[in-house]
Amino acid sequence: MVDLYRLVWPVLAAIDAERAHGLALRALKSGIAAALLSDKFEHSSLATKVWDLNFGSPIGLAAGFDKNAEALAGLFDLGFGFVEIGGVTPLPQPGNPKPRLFRLAEDWAVINRFGFNSDGIDAVRSRMAAWRAAGHRNLVGVNLGKNKAASDAAADYAAGVAAFAPLADFLVINVSSPNTPGLRALQSTEPLIEIIKAARDACASSGANVPLLLKIAPDLTSDDVAAACRAGLEQGIDGFVVSNTTTARPEALKSPHKTEAGGLSGAPLFEPSTRLLREVYALTEGRVPLIGVGGVASGADAYAKIRAGASLVQIYSALVFQGPALVGRIKRDLVALLTRDGFTSVGQAVGADHDSPGGKIQ
Repeated sequence: MVDLYRLVWPVLAAIDAERAHGLALRALKSGIAAALLSDKFEHSSLATKVWDLNFGSPIGLAAGFDKNAEALAGLFDLGFGFVEIGGVTPLPQPGNPKPRLFRLAEDWAVINRFGFNSDGIDAVRSRMAAWRAAGHRNLVGVNLGKNKAASDAAADYAAGVAAFAPLADFLVINVSSPNTPGLRALQSTEPLIEIIKAARDACASSGANVPLLLKIAPDLTSDDVAAACRAGLEQGIDGFVVSNTTTARPEALKSPHKTEAGGLSGAPLFEPSTRLLREVYALTEGRVPLIGVGGVASGADAYAKIRAGASLVQIYSALVFQGPALVGRIKRDLVALLTRDGFTSVGQAVGADHDSPGGKIQ
C-alpha cells in the first residue's frame, strides 16, 4: 500500500512536536488516521496468551502516546494488539513547562520531559468506563504515576489501582520516569516493597484480579536491577516492563536537541533496553512475562526483544518518524522471521537467545 504518512510527515515535522502530537491524537479520535494510514495485517502465528489474556498480536503501543484515554478506538484501528494508556496521576496536573518534547530526527530519537501531565484519575477513568460500556473488549493497560507534590507515593499508586483495576487488563506501576523529581528513588527496595504491597491490597479490595507490572529504568546499576527484580518477585508482581526512557546521552547523538533535559527514547535506546531485558529475563528465570520496549522500529527489532525474553513488545517513538503503517510492517516482518526460524507462534520464540532462564537471584 502507498504510505501516505510520507506525504504528511514534512508538514508535521515543521510543527512544534507537542502540537503535532495533539494533531495526531485528534486525527485518531476522528477515525481519519486509521482510514488512511493503517495496515491491518493479521496472522495466526502472532496470537499469544499472556496472563490468561488472548492477544491478537504481541505488538502494542507504549504509555505516553495516549496519556488520557482519548483515542482508544482509533489506536486499535491501526492494528495494535494492545494499548497502554497513561501515565495517570490521582489528581490532575499540568506537568513540566513547555517546550518539553523534542524530535532528534538525525538520530531517530525523541527527548521528553512531560513530567506526568495528566487529566487525573476521575477524568481518565470516566473515558475508559464509557469506552468499555460501548462494548469494546480490546486489551488495555493503564500506566500509573504519582503526583509531583504527593508525600505518600504508595497511597497514590494504590489510588490508581483501585480506580482502574475493574476496567484495565493490566496495570503498570511506573516508578522509573526521569521527569518527576525523586520518582526513580522509589525503585530501591524498601519504598518499592511498600508500593507493591499497597497496590496489591488495593487490587484485592477492588475485587478485580488484574496483573500488576513494574516498569523499570535502563539506567539502574546491575545490583539495583537485581534488587528490583527480587523485590518484585517476592511481592508477587506479575511482570516487568523493560524499560523506560534513559537519561544517558550517547556520544554518537547528532541532533542539536541532544542536550535537552528529559528521557531519551527511540533508536539509541534499543541496545541498552534490550540488554536490560535480557538481564531481567535471566534474573527472573522466565517466571513472569516481560514487556520489551525501547527503540523498536522494525520487525527485526521486535523479534530481537522477543528472543531476549519479551512476551509482548511496545512501540512509540518510531511512529513519529515512520507513521501508523509501521504497525502492520512490524507484524508482517515478525511473521517472516518466526517462519524462517521454524517457530509457529510468538510464544515459542520468547527467550530463545537464552540457553536457560538465568537463576541468578540469590
